[in-house]
Amino acid sequence: MHEIRRILGYLGPYKLDAAAGMLLVVVESSLEMIIPLLMADIIDVGVANRDLAYIFNQGVLMVICALAALATGLGYARFAARATYGLGARLREAEFACVQRYSFENLDRFETSSLVTRMTTDVTVIQNALNAGFRPLVRGPVMLLIGFTFAFWLNTELALVFVFVVPAMAVAVAAITRYVGPRYAILQKTVDKLNDVVQEMLTAVRAVKAYVRGDYECEVFAKVNEGLAQTSERTFRVAVLNMPVLYTSLYTATTLIMWFGGQMITAGGLQVGELTGFLSYVMQIMNSLLMISNVFLLLTRSLASIHRIAEVLDEQVTLESPADAVDEVATGEVVFEDVSFKYRADAGENVLEHISLSFPAGSTVGILGGTGSGKSTLVQLIPRLYDASEGRVLVGGRDVRDYDLKALRDAVAIVLQKNVLFTGTVRENLAWGDADATDEEMLAACRAARVDEFLDRLPGGLDYDLGQGGVNVSGGQKQRLCIARALLKHPRVIIFDDSTSAVDMTTDAQIRAALAELTGVTKIIIAQRVASVEHADQIVVLDDGRVSAVGTHDELMRESAIYREIYTSQIYAPEGEQEGGER
Repeated sequence: MHEIRRILGYLGPYKLDAAAGMLLVVVESSLEMIIPLLMADIIDVGVANRDLAYIFNQGVLMVICALAALATGLGYARFAARATYGLGARLREAEFACVQRYSFENLDRFETSSLVTRMTTDVTVIQNALNAGFRPLVRGPVMLLIGFTFAFWLNTELALVFVFVVPAMAVAVAAITRYVGPRYAILQKTVDKLNDVVQEMLTAVRAVKAYVRGDYECEVFAKVNEGLAQTSERTFRVAVLNMPVLYTSLYTATTLIMWFGGQMITAGGLQVGELTGFLSYVMQIMNSLLMISNVFLLLTRSLASIHRIAEVLDEQVTLESPADAVDEVATGEVVFEDVSFKYRADAGENVLEHISLSFPAGSTVGILGGTGSGKSTLVQLIPRLYDASEGRVLVGGRDVRDYDLKALRDAVAIVLQKNVLFTGTVRENLAWGDADATDEEMLAACRAARVDEFLDRLPGGLDYDLGQGGVNVSGGQKQRLCIARALLKHPRVIIFDDSTSAVDMTTDAQIRAALAELTGVTKIIIAQRVASVEHADQIVVLDDGRVSAVGTHDELMRESAIYREIYTSQIYAPEGEQEGGER
């Protein structure tokens, strides 16, 4: 119930529309319930006494009630649509805003495909439930209450039929609802799996075609799709029993009322008009019960979606700016004080163990190590993408936890290992570094990152459309654009996480030369090539999450076996390949 109130709280400015819609439904239902009374009077008074004027007057009242009910129904439709789709839009906005505030730790708890489903399919389920259930949710109880009141007023003895029929129907509907409720949650998780397969296939479609794995991917999709179909079938084949149960109850009640009513007419205890009006109320009452049961099924399904959306909205953000946050980073000095880190509090081992390092402001630092040694994890602690589990990380002489997150991350630019470009032009992507940058500043950053080598060949230059995710440029070009974007931030610290792995040695050297001209900026370079870091002021060698050695290239060649092994493996070539081979 708390989660339902939480979701409905996002109606915001649409609460008045929802209230107006509910009021109009009450008025519409009340007007419709008057019509059977007027019809009974026409038969028992007007027809019985052959009073045409009375029949006409009552008929006019019926038409007025019908037209008024139509007008209120149209008004309800307008207000309900505004409330329903306004709620859906606000829920999607709220979820998206929450995800933007998430730390990496928060994001690790959700599959990407699941977040997509929660912002699309789950919101649509709630919209459909509210759109289809708003009117019957209000109309059903109103019609039920008025119908029972008028039915008992017309004939108490006949109304007792409901005492036996309605409880039996309620038990059957409750059993159906209880069965299908948990299966709706399973159904939404199956939709997550389907979206996951589709997303992965579309993202890697070029690899799929290159390895001629289209048939295999079709088999994987068919298996997941079939699983969704079977889950849906198992859920809805029970849910659809709702209608047969209700119609069985309706026909049973109608048959019993006509049987007993006919006997009462024969005995003179009931008039034909009264029975006709009573049967109208029977239909109204049973229709109201039908609406209420359908609402229960809609709510049962939407509860699973409400819970999934509430999980996104209620997720506690693990990294936030402190109340008295520092909003300026003085220098690019970086210090690790006995830092240890693990991704989960319940993890058995740390990813980083007792790291103590100091990078002076304006220096160039290289980081080397094998796969899984913790290089990327180490640098992600600097802009506080994660918090250290133990110890402290200092930037500009202050603990990173003292800074306003925006100020810290504006001062620490990071070119991630996985290059990310966005749909749009070169200019729009570079503007992520500085939204106010002029063309001259963008072109200067492009020259430093050696983007100018291919920018002139792109139709439109800065206005060239990169396509979704930058599909219209190569891997090396993506890397250089990401470097140019980072340079436009004019940061205190700039981190390159293996960011030149896709460029040739000559371009790599040119980029390093351009970076060397940056003054007052601490440059941290994670690389696989020794050549990319051998001229750094200091080189850090990591091994299994620990600092193995720190020093210059010459010092490490003398003192670090791991560094010598990496260096030797990269410069060595078999004797037969020396001539003409790349060293």
